[in-house]
Amino acid sequence: MSGAISVRLDDDASRALRLLESTGLSRSDAIRRSLIESADRIRRRDALAAEVKALEEDDEDLAEMAEVASTMDALRALG
Repeated sequence: MSGAISVRLDDDASRALRLLESTGLSRSDAIRRSLIESADRIRRRDALAAEVKALEEDDEDLAEMAEVASTMDALRALG
């Protein structure tokens, strides 16, 4: 199902739309693609944040990171 919407664009959005249209995209295609890509970026960001949170709560991973950091410090001290 598709639906029409009306949007007021500010100067930045208008320039961005003109740039997208200059690549050969129709106005509708440019807007649709931009919406989808923006939503995909949000989903990826949220997934990455969840992965980081899981790693921060992983005691085994934290212990391994501390061990690696200690080894690196020891190697640096050796010169």
